[in-house]
Formats: sequence, structure tokens, C-alpha cells
Amino acid sequence: MNNLFVRSLLGLAFLLVFLGFILFLSAGSLSFWQAWVYIAVFGISTLFVTLYLMKYDQKLLASRVAAGPSAETEKTQKVIQSLASLLFMLVFIVAGLDYRFGWSKVPSIVSVIADVFVALGFYIVFLTFKANSYTSAVIEVKQDQQVITTGPYSLVRHPMYAGASLLMIVTPLALGSWVAFPFPLLLIVTIALRAIEEEKFLAANLAGYAEYRQKVRYRIIPFVW
Repeated sequence: MNNLFVRSLLGLAFLLVFLGFILFLSAGSLSFWQAWVYIAVFGISTLFVTLYLMKYDQKLLASRVAAGPSAETEKTQKVIQSLASLLFMLVFIVAGLDYRFGWSKVPSIVSVIADVFVALGFYIVFLTFKANSYTSAVIEVKQDQQVITTGPYSLVRHPMYAGASLLMIVTPLALGSWVAFPFPLLLIVTIALRAIEEEKFLAANLAGYAEYRQKVRYRIIPFVW
């Protein structure tokens, strides 16, 4: 079996086990059904993207496997990524604690609808990967890289961040928690900071990017920002 594929599957398995661990440990119960559904949606969506990249774009998959704060070369990005990782974990920890102590209650149908939007967020990320083979996990410009203006890039300059922001903003609802809601909002702020820093780098190092910014006005949210 391809070594990249094995590493990708092991990485996904580790992430799902980690999510389950922090969710059920903080919840103090395996009866947290919203967590089971969320993990299933998260896992299936990620597996779909992984299988697609394995078949059509292994270079991009390899770059995505090497993600995280340690992969960054700029100190600012290391800090931003570290903060994003902390906020990401806090979303799930607080949602689990909310389940344990009953701080808030989200109707079941709302949680199910939120799971649909989680999948939609992953689909936007998938469309981004499909349109742009240079969507590395770190901010860089590769040899012969070109500005992508088609697909989701015709709407916003950072469609992957748009998809990630969507799936994170609905995650507390999918997990049945209102209390956890501030943490994905803070996470989206860190994503926005990363987008701003990324654009400075791309404008200085990627030919045509400055012109692209003039053509596509919005960074992450169409007609807003």
C-alpha cells in the first residue's frame, strides 16, 4: 500500500480518536450522540477528500499531511497556528463540558442541520483543493505556481478558509452547545489574521496576485470581507 496513503489514513484515524477522546472525556459519557454524529460526518468528509487527492493530486495530499505549527517557517504563522490549534481543541472541550453539566440546550433538529453545514464546509474545502494544486498547508510559493482565478477563487480569495470557517462556526450547534460558540468565533479571527499575512506574502512573491486582489474583492465571506 502507498506510504502516503497509509500516513494519511493514520493521521485521520489519530485525529478522529483525539476528537473522540476530548469530547467524551469532557462529556463524561459515551451517550453524547451529537459527538458520535459529528465525528462520523467529520471522518467521512475528510476520508472523501483524502481519497480524491490520493487518486488525482498526491503532491497536494503530501503537503497537507505535513500541516501544523511546526511546519511553518515564519514565527508569526507559528504563533497564529498554535493559537488556532488551542481554540480548535477548546471548541470540543467546552462542548463536552456543556453536555456534562447541561449549561445550554440546542434542539436536536438544529444539531442535525448543523452537521449538514459541516459537510458543506468540507465540500467547499474540497472544491478549493480541486481548483488549486498549490493549496499547501504552509504559506509558500512553489516553482511555476500561478494565480488561480476559477472555481471558488472567482468568489473569494481564500475559499479554503471560507469552508473551514463555515464548518467551525456550526460545530458548537452540531455538538448541542451554545456555550462553546465564542471559541470558533475567535478561531475565525485567527484564520482572518492568517489570511491577511498570507496575502502580504503572496502579493510580494507571486506574480499576478496583486491584480487578482483587485479583481476579487472579498477574502473569505462574499460581499462582507
